[in-house]
Amino acid sequence: MLKWALIFLVISIVAGFFGFSGISAATATIARVLFGIFLVIFLVFLILALMAGQAIF
Repeated sequence: MLKWALIFLVISIVAGFFGFSGISAATATIARVLFGIFLVIFLVFLILALMAGQAIF
């Protein structure tokens, strides 16, 4: 998911460079949403891993 967020970020930057502001804004929004989803999933798995580590020891 992080890979897709970075791809959309690059597309947004290139589109903005060439003057396609509508496409740039849309892809930037998609990249922001994907990064947010990635961050939430990462934090959930981090918390689960810490809880599992405490249960073992």
